[in-house]
Amino acid sequence: MPGRLLELHVENFRSLRDVTIPLGPLTVLVGPNGVGKSNVLKVFDFLAAIIRTDLQPALDERGGFDEVAFWGGDKPPTSMAIRLKADWTTHASTKAPDEYSLTIRRRSTPGNRDSFTLSRQESFQFKRTQGRGRRITISGDEARVVDKRAGRESDGGSFGIQRLSSGLSTLPRLGRSDGGEEVARVAERLSSFRVFDVDVTAARQPTRTHSIGSGRLESHAENLAAFLIRLSTDEARWENLTRDARRILPQLDAIEFEQVGGYADRLAVVLHEHGLRRPTPLADASFGTVRLLGLLAMLYDPQPPALTCVEEIDHGLHPQALELIVERMREASTRTQFIVATHSPALVDRLEPHEFIVCDRDDGGASIIPALTTDEIETIVAETGDQPLGELWFSGVLGGDLTEDEL
Repeated sequence: MPGRLLELHVENFRSLRDVTIPLGPLTVLVGPNGVGKSNVLKVFDFLAAIIRTDLQPALDERGGFDEVAFWGGDKPPTSMAIRLKADWTTHASTKAPDEYSLTIRRRSTPGNRDSFTLSRQESFQFKRTQGRGRRITISGDEARVVDKRAGRESDGGSFGIQRLSSGLSTLPRLGRSDGGEEVARVAERLSSFRVFDVDVTAARQPTRTHSIGSGRLESHAENLAAFLIRLSTDEARWENLTRDARRILPQLDAIEFEQVGGYADRLAVVLHEHGLRRPTPLADASFGTVRLLGLLAMLYDPQPPALTCVEEIDHGLHPQALELIVERMREASTRTQFIVATHSPALVDRLEPHEFIVCDRDDGGASIIPALTTDEIETIVAETGDQPLGELWFSGVLGGDLTEDEL
């Protein structure tokens, strides 16, 4: 995989009061409902929206600063911050990562306590050749470029920028010598993030033949039929996908495609199953079957985004399917980085301590992520006789006691 996100730090974004989350090729967020797992994914959705529309529209889409900022505490926060570390650009590494930070501040308008103004500060920091570095800072209506070499800094110049415009959306247009190439790389990685959640009703629908040619698997698998048809042209990949589907659905013989109602321009996914006289259209398949095919399509995507986030990956799946899904996520994490949310002990049983992060929440409504370090988890596992991780978590040893309602 060409570089990955290494760390996410968030302050005052929804329930994420102050969290720093290390991220690996596969990171599974584990915790009951309401502890902030989904809010971690929403951070990336927010950053992608900034690149797509700019900072103010991205805030407006979400109801404004007050709706996005942390709701707990005695007083509303006056700022929120997001910081990332990654090794996406040419000379970056885990020891000298790319760094991006965004801080949004809200201040009362002088003379009017009920009116507020927003400001933002941003910075980009990149490793460059032969020990050189590049830092771009944005404050107010000015962006400044600073070159760093051997402990010394030199001014690379400054230029104007709209007061609430984000560098993520505007600086990729900079020239190569001013850092535009590195900023464009970060923006491209962030904008490609996909929060994947199968919409079973939409995924069941047939496709028109003109939709088959190209395109990525949509975030809700609403183009599942078209994507599976394209995937079937890759013989080895298709054979592996159908083999996996049969492993979980033992009654399945084959996945094929048929015209719908005699219309040559409409094709539907159909399942050939043991003992049935006729194939089963995907429209009549079970919820879990459709969701499984959507997840397998995502996992076999030959051109995935830089980061794939999946909400409640266990939803609708038989526990036996979870072992396969974990295996395939590990394999696919060489092509796309995964951040996955779950509250399934059966899925946690199949993870290694370094692959999951326990999430909790304090009495003030703030998320505690991670609630335990990897070293603490490994110590607990050793002291409890190597019990399955899911059992340890469900019993409360790795996090607080859980009830069925919380799950």
